[in-house]
Amino acid sequence: MRKKVTLITGAVGEIGQALIQRLSESGDIDLITLDLKPLPTGVPKNVVHVEGDILDDALLSRLVSEYEIDAIYHLAALLSTRSEFTPTMAHRVNVDGTMHLLHMAAEQSERSDKPVRFIFPSSIAAYGLPDLATKKRDVRVREWEWNNPTTIYGCNKLYCELLGSYYSRNYQQLAVKRPTMVDFRSIRFPGLISAFTVPSGGTSDYAPEMIHAAASRKPYNCFVREDSRIPFMAMPDAIEALIGLEKAAVRRLRRRVYNVTSFSLTAKQISLLVIKAFPGTEINFQPDLKRQGIIDSWPADLDDNAARKEWDWRPNYDAERTFDEYLIPNIRERYAR
Repeated sequence: MRKKVTLITGAVGEIGQALIQRLSESGDIDLITLDLKPLPTGVPKNVVHVEGDILDDALLSRLVSEYEIDAIYHLAALLSTRSEFTPTMAHRVNVDGTMHLLHMAAEQSERSDKPVRFIFPSSIAAYGLPDLATKKRDVRVREWEWNNPTTIYGCNKLYCELLGSYYSRNYQQLAVKRPTMVDFRSIRFPGLISAFTVPSGGTSDYAPEMIHAAASRKPYNCFVREDSRIPFMAMPDAIEALIGLEKAAVRRLRRRVYNVTSFSLTAKQISLLVIKAFPGTEINFQPDLKRQGIIDSWPADLDDNAARKEWDWRPNYDAERTFDEYLIPNIRERYAR
C-alpha cells in the first residue's frame, strides 16, 4: 500500500521551512517536500525531500504512484518583485505550476475516492484599489471587493484562486463518468514578517528591512511614504492560519478564499517602533514610484470576519507582541552573533 503523506511545495522558502517544523512537531504526519533546492540540514525524520520542478509532469505522476497524497500545501511561487521583471516566467511558475498540481490532486482524488485538500496561500496583491481616496474610504476590504490586481503576481494569485474554485466545483476527467473533486482552500495573506529570514526586496519588506538596518547600525531609506498603510502578520500566525484552514471541517466552510490579518500600521508607526527599540536609528523616507504605487493599490486593512466565524481564526501576535517579543529580540540576537 502507498504511504499516506502531506505534500509541501516550495519547501525551502521561509513559509515552507516554518511549516515543516510546525507539522513535524506532532510526529504523526509524514511529509513529502518538493523544491528546486535542497532543504537545509537538520530536517526532521518524518520528511522525505524531493528536488524537482512543479512543472515536471513525470515527477508529479511518480509522486502519485508512490504515495497517497492526503493534502497539498502549495507554497512554490515566483514572488511579487521578481515577477514584475519576468512576467512570462511568473505565469509559468505561478499559474502553470498550480494547474499541474491541481490536475495531480484531481488524479489522486480519483484513486483514493476522497478529495485531496489543496491549501493555497494567496496574497493581498489580489486586490487593486484605484486611488488613495478609495483606500481611505474602503478601509477593511472583504474577499469579493476590489479584485483588480495591478501586478502580474496579483493577477496570477487571483486567477489561481479561480482555478482552484473551478476544480472544486466542476472538474471531470474525460476517462471517468463522475466528477473528480479537489477540496481547494485559499488564504489571502497580508504582508508577512519573519524574524529568521533576511528580507529579499518584496513589496512589503520595508517593515523588516527597517529592523535589520537598525540592528546592524545602518541608516535606512524607506521606499514608501510615511503615511503608507497596509496590514501585516507575523510568520508564526501565518503558519497557524494555513494549518487551521486545512484542518477545518468542510461542513463549516462557506467559501474557497479567506482573508486573514493581524494588525495594520503606517510606515511612520513602524519606524517609531524601530527607533524605540534602537535609539539613534536613522530612517528616511524616499518613495520608489513603482513600489509606492503597488502599496497604494493595496487595502489599508482586511476584513477577516469570515475566517473568524467559519474556522475560528484568531491571530496570536498583535503589533506590540510581533515587534517586542518576536521580531526585535530575534533580529537583535542575529546581529549580536
